[in-house]
Amino acid sequence: MAFLAFTPILVVFIFLVFLRWPAKHAMPLAWAYTGIIGMFVWKMDITRVIASSLQGVIVAATILYIVFGAILLLNTLTYSGAVTTIRRGFMDITPDRRIQAIIVAFLFGAFIEGAAGFGTPAAVAAPLLVVLGFPALAAVLMALVIQSTPVSFGAVGTPILVGVKTGLDSPVIHKILGTASAADPAFMAYIFGIGAKVAILHGIIGTFIPLAICMMLTRFFGANKSWKEGLEVAPFAIFSALCFTIPYMIVGVFLGPDFPSLIGALIALPIVITAARKGFLMPAKTWDFPPEAQWGSDWMGSLKPEAGEERPNMTLAKAWVPYLIVASLLVISRTWKPLKAFLTSPSVTIDVKNILGTGISQNAQFLNLPGTIFIVAVLFTYFIQNMKSEEMAKAISVSAKTMVGASVALGFAVPMVRIFINSGVNAADLASMPLALAAGVASIAGSAWPAFAAVIGSLGAFIAGSNTVSNMMFSLFQHGVATEIGVSGAMIVALQAVGGAAGNMICVHNVVAACATVGLVGVEGKLIRWALIPMTYYLIFAGILGLFAIYGLGI
Repeated sequence: MAFLAFTPILVVFIFLVFLRWPAKHAMPLAWAYTGIIGMFVWKMDITRVIASSLQGVIVAATILYIVFGAILLLNTLTYSGAVTTIRRGFMDITPDRRIQAIIVAFLFGAFIEGAAGFGTPAAVAAPLLVVLGFPALAAVLMALVIQSTPVSFGAVGTPILVGVKTGLDSPVIHKILGTASAADPAFMAYIFGIGAKVAILHGIIGTFIPLAICMMLTRFFGANKSWKEGLEVAPFAIFSALCFTIPYMIVGVFLGPDFPSLIGALIALPIVITAARKGFLMPAKTWDFPPEAQWGSDWMGSLKPEAGEERPNMTLAKAWVPYLIVASLLVISRTWKPLKAFLTSPSVTIDVKNILGTGISQNAQFLNLPGTIFIVAVLFTYFIQNMKSEEMAKAISVSAKTMVGASVALGFAVPMVRIFINSGVNAADLASMPLALAAGVASIAGSAWPAFAAVIGSLGAFIAGSNTVSNMMFSLFQHGVATEIGVSGAMIVALQAVGGAAGNMICVHNVVAACATVGLVGVEGKLIRWALIPMTYYLIFAGILGLFAIYGLGI
């Protein structure tokens, strides 16, 4: 059953990674296969399969809404002329593309992840890198790889405070801890303790992610196809990472899971930008992409931000105002309780309950989604940057056309995921596909489970496209395995959360959504193959740290 539960994931990999099909062709077949397995092996009712698919369509619509907002913001800045000014500002810091990737993708991306989650870093960082002159394919790869270290504390700690907390809110756990409910201070202290372990694990592993993105940049997109050119920036890359991970770990251990990514990035950004300006630890040689005429045929998407021209009155501050508005609104909407309560209230929530009488429900809080914040920023931009109505109309038109390529792939990828997750209600009395898969791995691993706990987390995120959902699905299971083999449940659940963050790098609908923001179509398999490299590093390092912490230090 574990193998059969794995086959929908295998089908996705065969189509996307091995056969190199575009997602718009691969995902409809993967959705159909998952539905067939659900009905004929798990004995799901066909009505439940259809309801799960409809639930997936609603989720896909929310993702497309975020993507549209991100594309619209960039196109607005293109036609206002702001993108040229932004590009000049970064070139004044450094023309080295490796350093630009660290600042924009890793640090600015971490800040956006800490504030918003929802895959928003890719929607912001990838287009911004294209603005700077990165090939679209490189921009998306950078934006995907950094969705790892900051993710477990994304959206002000949601993967821990909602994912792990909900997953462990069970009579079994309350009996072990001697607590009455999730509101019990002792239970919350346990969740915070797990968050502290997650921060330390991520902080250690994530210190090498900026170096990894630099090495991938030079290997896959450099004229010399060299890993070594990426290694040349190692002193600055590790320094930049430590500027983020040290405050990140301190906040995670002593203040809780709400703000490690947010505060870590806010501290690191000014330090790293100043260091780059001063030439501190900078490589001797500046690295750049080869001339555009030598770029691969699949390196560029339909997004052409160079179309805008810088205007005489477009200062650097005015050009950056829209991004500052986005960052401010994301933080305020997630931390100011009265506003958060309004944005998530039932009166402004689209709530589809009991789809086809199956008990499956889905809501869409469109006012609370980053897409709405992007659109609000666009409205401000129109007036602040003195745009003409025809320029705004063109930005909207181009953005809408760019969305079409992603709609089919997402429209089948997310419904496939929902069938997979909802398979636990069936006539065969079987555990859901994710739990069957996890149980199979656990039965093989035995006492070596700490080496595999993060792998299950990554599979959950790959399937669901969310660290939060992965933690909800597997935290209780992971704790149960830990109890069975006599090791720390908190550490195993922490490894689950770390793996769930790493799985975001290769999640299909994250990849499709990120590609859509820069107008790329048909390269999803290539991106997943490349992103598997840092994800594998992340999982192996997590497994080693888990084994050492449990069997070496007795944690």
